[in-house]
This record gives sequence, structure tokens and C-alpha cells, in this order.
Amino acid sequence: MFAALSFLALATLASSHGDKKQTPMAGPHQGLWYNTLPGDGGTQADSVFSGISTFGRLPYFPCLSSEAEKFDIAFLGAPFDTGTSYRPGARFGPSGIRQGSRRLNLYGGYNVPLQSNPFTSDLKILDCGDVPVTSYDNAWAIQQIEQGHNSILMRKPFTDAHERGLSKAGKTLPRVITMGGDHTITLPLLRSINKAYGPVTVVHFDSHLDSWKPKVFGGSPSEVASVNHGTYFYHAAMEGLLRNDTNIHAGIRTTLSGPSDYENDGYCGFEIVEAREIDTIGIDGIIKKIRDRVGTENPVYLSIDIDTLDPAFAPGTGTPETGGWSTRELRTIIRGLDGLNFIGADIVEVAPAYDTNAELSTMAAADVLYEILTMMVKMGPLSIPRSEL
Repeated sequence: MFAALSFLALATLASSHGDKKQTPMAGPHQGLWYNTLPGDGGTQADSVFSGISTFGRLPYFPCLSSEAEKFDIAFLGAPFDTGTSYRPGARFGPSGIRQGSRRLNLYGGYNVPLQSNPFTSDLKILDCGDVPVTSYDNAWAIQQIEQGHNSILMRKPFTDAHERGLSKAGKTLPRVITMGGDHTITLPLLRSINKAYGPVTVVHFDSHLDSWKPKVFGGSPSEVASVNHGTYFYHAAMEGLLRNDTNIHAGIRTTLSGPSDYENDGYCGFEIVEAREIDTIGIDGIIKKIRDRVGTENPVYLSIDIDTLDPAFAPGTGTPETGGWSTRELRTIIRGLDGLNFIGADIVEVAPAYDTNAELSTMAAADVLYEILTMMVKMGPLSIPRSEL
């Protein structure tokens, strides 16, 4: 009897603590774990270090199996790494990034430099889980990623669904932020984007060009064999997925087979910002080069390879290159792109198996996505204001 009364007392105390609305409690034991004590995540039982991981502790919904929930921005995993040329492991990237994002909303989620809180926006943001990707057939996996992404991209958004938008059909569409996966996934993502928007401008952060002309070693020179994480931009250019003369790489510092690599890259429609330029033109100069190249009106797709960062800051990646930017420098450069017309984004090549126990790479990837999410939220829905029609 005394124990039952104690449980009831605890439940009553928990339900009266704080100003937030409480979850209805079915029994006295509920008061032991559902409460509003500071730092416990509101009425959730989970602490920041427990519970099921979603990006930034966002609500989860299986968007690929149901269209019952609408959204304005969706996080989607693409656990694919059979297009890598050095160290595999990025198939574990989506789960690693989610793990690294646990603390993003710990103190409320307010982004001080961008003066916005993406987690309290009127826009509806979900974690849609992962595309089911086979690891045994690259051609089929690439098709799975394209179709999975497109099925989510082409839905009516939660906000301004009936307003005129930026897509080819003049409709307002949601935005998808994809967590890779090796960089091969950007090709099917751009194919999906092309169905919605046509050719788009790409801002590409990477230590490698990823526009190499395919070379097939052994066997027949098939289209399938030539698609990998170093050739996907070549294919994207050949397929007409890129908007001419507006695309740019940033953070490049890899060795080349020769000057012809740069010539071929120019043919694919890219300008290059070398990583070492930060020592001459600085962060502001890099931001200016990107913004001048991209323009303010074009629909922009943002693709970020975690190896843009120096391995000292992100060792958990498949093809590390020394001489890269710090996490602080990359986040500052990305924030400098605030106001561009971002219609989608991805972050790739996060391979947690090579990370440290401190989760440096996964936290860095999560923080980069936090900056991107904040910029998208500040931009609002992708509808066209009536004043501009």
C-alpha cells in the first residue's frame, strides 16, 4: 500500500513539474521515467545518450513505406559503399551520422551565427530512415537510391503544397538531405533531382574532383563498371544533369594523373577552389568565389564529402587526404552560403569504422548538416512568393 502511494506521489509530482504539456500516464509507474526535469528531453523517457537514434532526435517516420505523413524537409540514409576505390565502410555512415547528431538539440538547437533554430521552425522536418540498398548489385543499388529519393522528393510538402514552386512542373516540393554512403550516391540523387528541376547548379566540397573519365580495368568496358565514387560527375555531365558554367568544387587537394584531369573537369562544367587557397584569399575569399560562380537565382544542390576536412578532424573516411580544412573553417564557409537557393543536399564518405572513439568524424558530419538544415529553414518553403509571380 505504501509503495503504491509512493508511486502515485511521484507520478503527481512529475505531472505538475514544469510548464510543458505532459504525456497522459496510464499508471503510477509512468511518473518514474516520463517527466520534465531539466535536460531530459521534455516528456520523453530517453536521455540524450539513450533511445533510438534519429538525426538531431527528429521524429521518425517510414516515408518509403507510407505517405501518411507530409514533410517539408526529410533526412534520408543511403547506406551504399560498393563504389569506393580504397577503404569501404561508408554503408555505416547514416547510422554513424545519426549517432553523432544526438547533442544538436540538447540545449534547444539555436544556431547562433545564423540566428535561427531549425528545430522550432513551422516547417515539418522528419527523419525518413534509410533506402534499402543491396550490397550485391551496384546497378540495382543505384536504381534503388534514385527511386527511393525521387519517391520522397516528388510528394506534396507539409507547407505551401498548393503554391507555385521552383520545380519544372511549377509545384512546391519538399527538400531531401541524404546521408551517405560513398560519393557514388550523388549520381542517382542528381538523376532524381533532374526529374523534378532539370539541370541544377552543384556546389561540391571534396578533396577530389570526382569527374574523372571512367577507365575500366579488365573485363568489358561496361557502363555499370565505370560508375564509382570518382566518376559520377563525369556521368552527370554527360547525362545533362548539371547546369552549364555554374558548378564549383571547393577544398580540392588531391594528386592528379596529369594536367588533363583539370582540363576534363572544366569540360564537365566546374570551377575549382583549391584547399590551399585558404592561405591566400582566406575564408571570405573562398565564400566569394563560390557565390560569384553560383549566383543567387539558380537552384543549387550541395554535395559534401567529409574528406574535405583534414584527417586530423575527420579520420573516419574512405579516401583521406592531408592538408584539408578544419571543422571550424568548413562550417564557416558553408554558413557563408546562406541565402542560396538550396533545393537538396548530401553528405557522404563517412566511414565510422576508421573514426576515433571520440566520434570526431560523425559529429563533424552531423554539425555540417545542422548548418545546412538551418539555412534551408531560414529560406522557408520552396514556393514562389506571390509578389514575384
